[in-house]
Amino acid sequence: MAQMAQILKTLGNPFVKNVLSAQETLAFAGVVISKVFSRRSYNSATKMVLVNQIYFTAVEILPLFITVSIIFGSLLIGIVFAVIKDLGLAEYLGSILMGFVVTELAPFITVLLIALRSSSAIDAEIAVMKVNQELNTLSLFNIDVLDYLFVPRIVNGMVSVVLLSCLFSILVLGSGMLFSFFIFGMGLDTYGNTLLNSTKFSDIVIMLLKCMTFGFFITLIPIRFGLRASHELTSIPVAVLNGMVKVFIAIVIVEVLSLILRFI
Repeated sequence: MAQMAQILKTLGNPFVKNVLSAQETLAFAGVVISKVFSRRSYNSATKMVLVNQIYFTAVEILPLFITVSIIFGSLLIGIVFAVIKDLGLAEYLGSILMGFVVTELAPFITVLLIALRSSSAIDAEIAVMKVNQELNTLSLFNIDVLDYLFVPRIVNGMVSVVLLSCLFSILVLGSGMLFSFFIFGMGLDTYGNTLLNSTKFSDIVIMLLKCMTFGFFITLIPIRFGLRASHELTSIPVAVLNGMVKVFIAIVIVEVLSLILRFI
């Protein structure tokens, strides 16, 4: 019995810690959301930081993002089109493209690229500021850390994921036009009409909501774990590692929940 109790204790402690961590993160998310939708949060300094963050996240990544989108998207579209032709499902081409590429693939690939590039940077940045006590310095000058540091980065994450997901969809659907011509003999008009007839308002709404949710959590979680760093330099890599693990867990959870809600 003592051994069983020890095993349960060993298994239970991490579970309790994760539950408490999730509760703290959700509580922090509630505070941030109230700030995001408050007009008073957007002063001139906040707007300047927001513009810079969007440039760093969504503009500087464009060469790499476009290259990955064209190469990966073209390969995937070619495989999908070949499978559709082999199975004789050409009449479902538009539904597959809009339902899979636009709603599922574009947000997922986009959020992975942004998370790998920007989430770790945000986590490290906040952790370094915590170690150097820069956050306390801002507070001493009556600068609201939430408004000046956190809100611009979170809004930037939401905006960047939406914009880059739309760009990914356009590039992949553009390459799909070439494959549809060579595999199915479709002209531009036929391909365009197929996509338009298969477009559902619900698919667009789902994509936008999913992108905004992805962008919110891949910036909120790094900020949260960056704040957990102590005043020692050795705590920075630990904060970044823990934050990135939680970021990818959040991505999987959001993706699974979106699939469940979509097919209910």
